Amino acid sequence: MKRREVQPGVEWLGAVDWDRRLFDELIPLPDGTSYNAYLVRGEDKTALIDTADPTKRETLLAQLADVPRIDVVIVQHVEQDHSGSTADVLARYPEARVLASEKAKPMIVDHLAIPAERIDIVADRSTLSLGGRTLEFVYSPWVHWPETMLTYLREDRILFTCDLFGSHLATANLLAGDHPRVMSAAKRYYAEIMMPFASMIRKHLDAIAGLPIDLIAPSHGPIYDQPSRIVDAYRRWVNDPPKNVALIPYVSMHGSTAKMVDHLVAALVERGVHAVPLNLTVTDIGEYASDLVDAATVVFGTPTVLVGPHPKVVFAAYLTAALRPKLRHAAVIGSYGWGGKAAEQAQGLCASLKAEWLDSVFVRGMPDSKTFAALDALADQIAGRHLKLES
Repeated sequence: MKRREVQPGVEWLGAVDWDRRLFDELIPLPDGTSYNAYLVRGEDKTALIDTADPTKRETLLAQLADVPRIDVVIVQHVEQDHSGSTADVLARYPEARVLASEKAKPMIVDHLAIPAERIDIVADRSTLSLGGRTLEFVYSPWVHWPETMLTYLREDRILFTCDLFGSHLATANLLAGDHPRVMSAAKRYYAEIMMPFASMIRKHLDAIAGLPIDLIAPSHGPIYDQPSRIVDAYRRWVNDPPKNVALIPYVSMHGSTAKMVDHLVAALVERGVHAVPLNLTVTDIGEYASDLVDAATVVFGTPTVLVGPHPKVVFAAYLTAALRPKLRHAAVIGSYGWGGKAAEQAQGLCASLKAEWLDSVFVRGMPDSKTFAALDALADQIAGRHLKLES
């Protein structure tokens, strides 16, 4: 795409990556993504905020073909999907300076091989006049790296937020409007990338609360022309208690664990709990992460492979702990052929999870009446605790 005007003197650049389906060799991208950069022109200086992923450097450079001068390139976040074309921009504009946070400077040198003498540090809440336009830099560490900062364009009331408030969503729409698909993608993005840093994000939301904002311009996904929609959503995701939701990510090799999951789901539903079974052999892990934002309980269902949980359950348990959701309760159910410690190992993978572990239910071979009774008892435990959430 060509440059697109956001407001007079402020333009969107970058690339919409329609075909990318995996991010960081880890995160599924069912809707592609974008790498947003922004050109801000003042009377005296021109600033480029962020660049583009190295795979799209030619797109960015083509968009800059008729831009005679760039004075500063602002690196809000050093991760390469935002900063990876910085060196190419500097090569085209040899007089341009890089502006970044104090912690970002050595990271830019290490990750991008840009000479330190071309990088200037901007302090938290410091400003830069472009002539008729003023940029204010707002440090926002751990959103989601330690060096991240936001950039506020005072006169136009635009907050450039890099990863904060982003969404992995390829779209031809410059503005988000009130499209529900945008919020769904933003929630998934929050779950996959921002949720581990919820306590820090809470502080940053308070820090920007006093800024008058007309547009929020992230570096992934469309621009929010109704900024309260995404800010209010983040406040809910960060602050609200978990809901009456129990997730059951599971794998079943020979049908035994699946029978247990089916019984537990039915028992939970009968007791008024919203139960969500997720077969990990076919479930998009990003959907699971998104579901974790609201869930109060997770129950891992696993057969025993050798002496431990199935590898897909291992990954789900590790991911759950890494994302640090607001879960209150957890349990493990499953089956085994001759022995093993699948429950203990699954719990060990979630050692950092701040949740109460409920009774495990395991059976050798196929479940029987005693197994189903134990699952009913587990359902009673979960339902009783969920009722307290709502009281």
